[in-house]
Amino acid sequence: MKPIVIFLLFILLSPNITFSQDKKAQDLLDKVSKKMKDLKSFYLEFNAVIKNTTNGKSENLKGTGWVKGNKYNANFAGNTIISNGFKTWTIIKEDKTVYESDASDENEAINPKKIMTIWETGFLNKYVKEEQLNDQTVHVINLTPKNPKKSDFKDIIIYISKANNEMTKAVINSKDASTMIYSVTKFEKNPNIKDTKFVFDKKNYPGYHIEKD
Repeated sequence: MKPIVIFLLFILLSPNITFSQDKKAQDLLDKVSKKMKDLKSFYLEFNAVIKNTTNGKSENLKGTGWVKGNKYNANFAGNTIISNGFKTWTIIKEDKTVYESDASDENEAINPKKIMTIWETGFLNKYVKEEQLNDQTVHVINLTPKNPKKSDFKDIIIYISKANNEMTKAVINSKDASTMIYSVTKFEKNPNIKDTKFVFDKKNYPGYHIEKD
């Protein structure tokens, strides 16, 4: 069983190609990307609401992420993904299984840094409007896949704080009638994170089966 986080974030992948973009939207996104890349480390907490418009069901989930350089430790829906920049371990609590693989562009899709700059991987963007969200002014930008026929989702709407140029919310609309609303609830810049946070220690997971790619 693959964790839901991998499915939801894997569909965001598309070729790393630069396309003609909405200038206002692109300028804002470039500012956010630069700010994220200038950080040595960060910690975030987020909420994710997954809705199915067909059956009306919804699920509320929480997640956290630690990032230091090209290393990360992400927790979502009871599952954990640890990467030291060379190896990635996906830990599935329900199955008591650990999937070990080489770090690559594919599993980098679940790197919290990638999530916070998802527009960099082959999207067309368009500035929509400025509005109020949770007592702050935000820019609303629409992202659409360059190759919609090959994509599992329709579009992504992202909300960027006007005050600090940080993404605060993303709404992912999939073709299967599901919507994921991802909201950042806490963001800490350059915290002191020990390297042990990005090391998988099998002693912490007794009884887990390890599968290597």
